[in-house]
Amino acid sequence: MAYLPAIDETAIALFKVFMPATVMPELQQTLFSGYIGEGPRTVQFETELAQWLGVPHVVSLNSGTSALHLAMRLAGIGPGCEVITTPLTCLATNTPIAALGARPVWADIDPESGNICPAAVARLCNANTKAIVAVHWGGYPCDLDELAAVARRWSIPLIQDASHALGARYKDRCIGQDADFACFSFQAIKLLTTGDGGALVCGSAAAAERARRLRWFGLDRRLPAGDCRWEQDVGEHGYKFQMNDIAATIGLQQLRHVDANLARHREHAAAYDEALRHCRQIRPLRREADRESAFWLYTVRVRDRSAFVEHMRAAGIETSRVHVRNDGYGMFAGVARTALPGVDRFDAEQVCIPCGWWLSPRDVERVIAAALRYEALR
Repeated sequence: MAYLPAIDETAIALFKVFMPATVMPELQQTLFSGYIGEGPRTVQFETELAQWLGVPHVVSLNSGTSALHLAMRLAGIGPGCEVITTPLTCLATNTPIAALGARPVWADIDPESGNICPAAVARLCNANTKAIVAVHWGGYPCDLDELAAVARRWSIPLIQDASHALGARYKDRCIGQDADFACFSFQAIKLLTTGDGGALVCGSAAAAERARRLRWFGLDRRLPAGDCRWEQDVGEHGYKFQMNDIAATIGLQQLRHVDANLARHREHAAAYDEALRHCRQIRPLRREADRESAFWLYTVRVRDRSAFVEHMRAAGIETSRVHVRNDGYGMFAGVARTALPGVDRFDAEQVCIPCGWWLSPRDVERVIAAALRYEALR
């Protein structure tokens, strides 16, 4: 049983917030424990999340954006640096680049997957490049081996924006394993939510230790506080990026259900794949056999997207692009724009249909029937 907001029962939502009823007694205990900041529940959540991901170092944070900012700070990104990234993502991916005084360099994407293109990345690398950011669009893993090879060639880190990709797998490895940095989001509508929150997976113990200090003003919260914790020396400026025990309590209960919810996302995606595989107007994205998507999004490409969106709306089915290209924002007006044909094609056609855990078998049938009616009409 889950607490869910009231919605129009005739509509099929693109997103919903999952919240198990079991969270309430645990949350009440935390709220009245006398300690709701970063404390024992946060430590427990980090430990259990690390075990679930199969990684040694998890640093919990207040958002996925903070995870990306910390990863870039740890990578040494600052004024004058260049970061190769995709413009087809949430603005949160690229805002930290600007916040650190660096410059994004837009790489093209594979329009068949929505993910950054390793060959395009390789062409853009130079002595000023300090990192590569790879977004796993919709939860589908990027070509990590190829991207990692480019990163090694230039001795720079590969930062994975895994905000969509909790539970995704690449060559039998969970996303986050063997990563220089992997950034996860636990925002309200993600597969696992803490209300709002995030986590940074670090590839080394040293990076994780530094991240734990930087997330709270540069102080080490694990040292004895004495009569005033602020008497510690602060060697470098930090942030107020830490998770609190309220969010962690929610996250701990979410972890109990994430495998089942992932399975439902994948089951619905498989039904769509089968139903749409012969369509010409509605084309699912390409997926390779060596990786498994989390299917936070199920994206299709439609030549006349506005007509498709209107058709699905009339059928009571919510759709959205979810994200738009970042290189058109005024904040990046000074960044050179080069030809990005893959981005152009994908951005013009992509749209997402409901795929999540909340869909009933009847809902899935309704989505498929509406999509096939559109195909037949075109």
